[in-house]
Amino acid sequence: MYRRISAPTTALRLGRSPAVGVAAALAGAAAVMALTGCSAFEYKEDICMSNEYPVLTVNGTGSACVSNGQEPQAGFMRYPEGKVPQQVDDRWDVYWNTHTLDKDGNVIDAPDAR
Repeated sequence: MYRRISAPTTALRLGRSPAVGVAAALAGAAAVMALTGCSAFEYKEDICMSNEYPVLTVNGTGSACVSNGQEPQAGFMRYPEGKVPQQVDDRWDVYWNTHTLDKDGNVIDAPDAR
């Protein structure tokens, strides 16, 4: 046997309109974002894949990724230890936009830096 409930009866049983639920959900989402500073939703892109390491163009600001176990091609060098960018726009990624390595591996101002 089926029991039929009309729409007005259903609305009375719920005791509130759907707009109240939507407003409560939006208020909750706003509170979460305010408390976390949106950091919970931050996405960071890695410079290279997990089986690669980044290399820098000699006398330039270009970069590439090289497979682990392989040496960089001519015209590229490994970043100095401790100054390797890991994620796009991290401290070292930004630093290497205006610095580079000369042919001897010395850190110099990038000639093509703006």
